[in-house]
Amino acid sequence: MKYKLTHKTEYKYAEPVNNYHSLLCLTPRILPRQLCRDFTISIEPEPARIIEHIDFYGNTTHYFSLHSPHKTLTVLATSVVERLSETTGDPSEKSVITCEEARLRISEDRPLRVSILEYILPSPLVKWDEEIRDFAKDCFQDGSSLYSCVQALCSKIFTQFDFVPDFSTVNTPIKEVLAARKGVCQDFSHLAISCIRAFGFPARYVSGYLETLPPPGKEKLQGSDASHAWISVFIPDYGWCDFDPTNNVVPGERHIVTAWGRDYSDVTPLKGIIFSYGKHELKVEVDVIPIV
Repeated sequence: MKYKLTHKTEYKYAEPVNNYHSLLCLTPRILPRQLCRDFTISIEPEPARIIEHIDFYGNTTHYFSLHSPHKTLTVLATSVVERLSETTGDPSEKSVITCEEARLRISEDRPLRVSILEYILPSPLVKWDEEIRDFAKDCFQDGSSLYSCVQALCSKIFTQFDFVPDFSTVNTPIKEVLAARKGVCQDFSHLAISCIRAFGFPARYVSGYLETLPPPGKEKLQGSDASHAWISVFIPDYGWCDFDPTNNVVPGERHIVTAWGRDYSDVTPLKGIIFSYGKHELKVEVDVIPIV
């Protein structure tokens, strides 16, 4: 399936902004089952330069700065992405390594542990304590396959939490989400990652999109009119496996990957430093349109 993606971000400022520095993380990744056929960025006011960079996690980022007064900033990223059908089979059927075996392999294989260590340790937005560990402990049994345990965790989050768009912000702590039993895809992904890392397993945060229009006869998935987030877990006998706790599905052709990192702070679509004062309004519009 081929898609046209548009991600429009607009800031309106009460007072003129004289200097602005920004980092964008909006370019879809090129993966074995995902091809980015085209990508363009349009910025108004137009910066003198846009600098492309590949970050530590292999994500494509773009830096720009503005040095003239402006009261409106518009960033429009347009992509054409092709998602290919999965042909590697169902990981749940191929992966049989248990939690106990996976933990032992990660502990004993030093090169492996070094390569995934940043996804095991706490990160800026993902931390845990006994309360978070207790929430997930019934999902992680030493004798059960690690893959099935992660599936059980995602199912528990999907079942026990409500999707409430206006409940949280990017700074809402995981413990607050856990107590309220509600949030958005970012919250559910952070909670799932914190639970998985609490048991010693590597998990990363994946940022991307969901197809806006559902297939015939299917209900619309939550989060499909905005950028979406899910998780990826390293299963030692298989590799990185994606899970979507918000919708309790295994990501497939309709999930389009933009970037991944330890948590949201590593893959923020647009972040910047403003030299000004006063309030501002933010508007984000996302469209994921299948191309026939």
